[in-house]
Amino acid sequence: MLLSTVGFGLMAVTIRLASKTESTLEIAFFRNFFGLIALLPLLLGPALRTPDPRATFRKTVHTTRLSRYGVRALIGMIGMFLGFWSIANLPLSQAIALAYSSPIFVTIAAVLMLGEVVRIRRWLAVAIGFIGMLVIVRPFSHTFTLGSLVAVAAAITSAIVAIQIKELSTTDSPDTIVFWTYMLWVPMSLVAALFQWHWPQGITWLWLALTGVLGTVGQVMWTRALKLGEVSALTPISFVQLVVVTIAGWLLFDEHVDRWTLLGAGIIFASTAYIAHREAQLARLNRSNAASEAAEAGR
Repeated sequence: MLLSTVGFGLMAVTIRLASKTESTLEIAFFRNFFGLIALLPLLLGPALRTPDPRATFRKTVHTTRLSRYGVRALIGMIGMFLGFWSIANLPLSQAIALAYSSPIFVTIAAVLMLGEVVRIRRWLAVAIGFIGMLVIVRPFSHTFTLGSLVAVAAAITSAIVAIQIKELSTTDSPDTIVFWTYMLWVPMSLVAALFQWHWPQGITWLWLALTGVLGTVGQVMWTRALKLGEVSALTPISFVQLVVVTIAGWLLFDEHVDRWTLLGAGIIFASTAYIAHREAQLARLNRSNAASEAAEAGR
């Protein structure tokens, strides 16, 4: 989880560096293109170690829900454009702090899209998370900009994508989901990038390549972390990302974090950490109930 967090944090830094000369649409394309190149060895490596690599790879990427992947990829692409724009145009610490609000919207989306039942304590955590967002955005102050709402919109689309991934994971493996996401993202983002195409020059190629590699590393490590540990235990580690981008913003872009961003980020973090803790508790309870029912049925 720490590797994932640092990977995503450094990816935000390379996005900001690339945005000096390239558009958000073009950065998104190269992030996906180089990300797919970095992903393929991770998928092909295990397959090559089996007696029948082709059959293993086909089994890994097989899906019967390609149309659902199309919807997931489209919404994810919109969220990527919004998120990259906020990283390029807002203070890094503010953009990342608002991105942490995504679990708050996941809770709401789970109720609306999956019919999940959320009790009063999680609703209170959601309300506290919204207070944290208001502290950062400060809609009625002279420092308010519409750009901060772009970061909030990115968090909302990220939440919708998280629900879609949860649905897809009932039939497909994490590797299948990641593979088809990238396979659809590359052509989708290319079409969008062509409207603002500009060939990168010099060191910008390095920033674009690192954006893709670091993004893939972050995504793969995050998936592996969730397999190995509890969400509630892993969530606090993800806050390291804010530390990484805050230091990078200060060193590379002469950005300073105001107290409202730090206060709002702390409130959002406390809210999302509690939501993750409650979801982990409920997941353990559901597994325990399922095991008890299976034992009863076997008698």
